[in-house]
Amino acid sequence: MGRQYLPAALTIFVAFVFIQSLFFKFAGATETLLIFGTLDKWAADTFGIAGLFNPGGIFSANVVGSAELVASILLLAGQFGGHYKPALRKLQVLGAALGLAIISGAIFFHLATPLGIVVGDEVVEGVNNTQVATDGGTLFFMAVGVWIANVVILTMRKDIALGLVGKGPASA
Repeated sequence: MGRQYLPAALTIFVAFVFIQSLFFKFAGATETLLIFGTLDKWAADTFGIAGLFNPGGIFSANVVGSAELVASILLLAGQFGGHYKPALRKLQVLGAALGLAIISGAIFFHLATPLGIVVGDEVVEGVNNTQVATDGGTLFFMAVGVWIANVVILTMRKDIALGLVGKGPASA
C-alpha cells in the first residue's frame, strides 16, 4: 500500500473500530455494563468516587461513545474532505489527537484496573456474567491497534499538527 493510501486506510480502521462499538455503548449492552461497572467499582473502591463510569457519570459509556463518534467524524471529514480542500486535513489531525486521547484512556484502564486485558471474567453487581463471554483480549488488542493507527496518522500529518499548536507550518 502506497504512502498516499496509508492515512486513509488507518482512518477507516480507527473510525470502524469506534463506530462499530457505538451500538454497545449507547444501547447499554451487557458487555458495556460489565466494562463500565468494573471501572466504576474500581473508582469507588480506590478513590471513594462512585458514579464516574455509571450512566450519567462524566466517563459513562455515552460520554465515551460520543467522543469516539466525534473523533470518527473528524478523521473521516479530514481524510476525504482533504482531497478537495487541503485545509480540511486539520480535522483529521484533530480527530486523530482526540482518538489518541480516548484510546490512551482505554489502554490505561485495561492495564491499571481490575478490567484487565481479557474482559469477561469480572463480577459486577447487576450484570449477569452468564450473558458475557470472555473476549480473549480482543478489546485490548483492538485498542492498541487504534492507538498505533492514530500515532501513525499524527506522525504522517506532523506538519499540520505542529501548525495547530503554533510550532510549524499549518498547511497540508
